[in-house]
Amino acid sequence: VYLQIEAEVQRRKQLVHQSVERRAIISKCYKPKHPEVYTLQDSFLAPDFLEIVRYCTSPGAHLQGLLGYLESFSDKRIYRLPVFTEEFCQTFVDELENFEQSDMPKGRPNTMNNYGVLLNELGMDEGFLTPLREQFLRPITALLYPELGGSCLDSHRAFVVKYSLHEDLDLSSHYDNAEVTLNVSLGKEFTEGNLYFGDFCQDPSPVPKYLEVEHVGAQGLLHRGGQIHGALPIGSGERWNLIMWMRSSLIRNQLCPMCNSKPQLVEAEGFGDGFTGTLEEDVPETVDVCALW
Repeated sequence: VYLQIEAEVQRRKQLVHQSVERRAIISKCYKPKHPEVYTLQDSFLAPDFLEIVRYCTSPGAHLQGLLGYLESFSDKRIYRLPVFTEEFCQTFVDELENFEQSDMPKGRPNTMNNYGVLLNELGMDEGFLTPLREQFLRPITALLYPELGGSCLDSHRAFVVKYSLHEDLDLSSHYDNAEVTLNVSLGKEFTEGNLYFGDFCQDPSPVPKYLEVEHVGAQGLLHRGGQIHGALPIGSGERWNLIMWMRSSLIRNQLCPMCNSKPQLVEAEGFGDGFTGTLEEDVPETVDVCALW
């Protein structure tokens, strides 16, 4: 068992460097089919989503007022809201399929999802995902999840997962390495495969009650990263989902959400896992990850 753990530690230490190498190759060699989707435009966003953002950025906006725009599920603080237009979702999935069919090197989202795309490697962080988080999602999460750093979500990890009958069918129970998660159903045609939600990871009950939530095309679910959840088996077709793990260094620098202790940091490139170290004068800014030991 020790040797297996040691091998996994070494594998994870290489992930950041391998990702940087893949992104460099993709940036140099990949020709996008729909280059317009790499830069966020208001026209990609559902009118009702833009209305929600306008409310959240207006003077006097408050939680109860925001909840009038959202669909809430039980007391688990899970909310559904429109995010993208259906036209954008179709174009985006077409771009992802074009990338999948290319001979570019491909990282996969995580050890549980074997099919999908790491969006930072595709070059979507700067022009699309960071503006989406900072300008549009953060005003919403500031009201919904203030105690989780909803007003200061300063990094993210975003990827698209794919489910189909001959690939990944479902997703086992887990919680996310995130303070807040956005899960948007992009399509395509599919049956079943509902999400299910259990307890919050830090407050489990002896007999948890699970809640099933159906996917709705072009709409997203916001939930706490620590909410235990999974995906039931897909029945037919093919389903693509955009997952965005949003993180607050202010929160996670105090307590790592995965090991539940004060983080011990090692230097990493990019967003790392959303932790930030103490910066000294004249030292370039670094982003750290919680130590793998």
